[in-house]
Amino acid sequence: MLEELKATVLAANLELPRAGLVTLTWGNASGQDRETGLVVIKPSGVPYDAMTVEDMVVVDSEGRVVEGERRPSTDTPTHLALYRGLPGVSGVVHTHSTWATAWAQARRSIPVFGTTHADLCPGDVPVTDPLTPEDVLSGYEFATGSKIISIVAGRSPQEVPAVLVNGHGPFCWGSSAADAVVTAITLESVAKMAWLTVALDPAAVPLPEHIVARHFTRKHGSGAYYGQP
Repeated sequence: MLEELKATVLAANLELPRAGLVTLTWGNASGQDRETGLVVIKPSGVPYDAMTVEDMVVVDSEGRVVEGERRPSTDTPTHLALYRGLPGVSGVVHTHSTWATAWAQARRSIPVFGTTHADLCPGDVPVTDPLTPEDVLSGYEFATGSKIISIVAGRSPQEVPAVLVNGHGPFCWGSSAADAVVTAITLESVAKMAWLTVALDPAAVPLPEHIVARHFTRKHGSGAYYGQP
């Protein structure tokens, strides 16, 4: 089971540069085995084109390496915080993708301007509060995860599948590492379209709620009917 998860997480990481979501080594994907709580994550600073399944690092819920010769991603504490705080999530992706990161750097949430966004989630993609000096000193990466959890604020991970970290970039999640990559790809497209919408009309208004609700429920929940059974 763990070997299969390693292969899945490697594939998710390799998809990030192919999808244009990462530059150099600026991103990471992970997956969790819910039965054991073990997490497989990208090694820190290893180029994507040189990465193999043997490079994947296995850590426990406290971030201790239990398998692998590499040092895990520096964002590992953030990933672990998200697995603890977001029920049902088994895959996490972090990137510095251009369009989503631009919104994060502008400290602005992404409004639901159109149906592509509504297919992803029924509300704005939120941006976290900035980290305080105390947050950074107490544990920067863990504090980042705590900020993300606090802004999800009791909503389901399906309703809020991504968060922009203030001044940093997006973290996305899903039911698997592959699903989290799909979230990240969709978010980048939504972020680009939203930026262009605001550029064309700074006074653009969000999509009406009844249209948002219809598009979200077509793809999510017990009444979903998009795609094949």
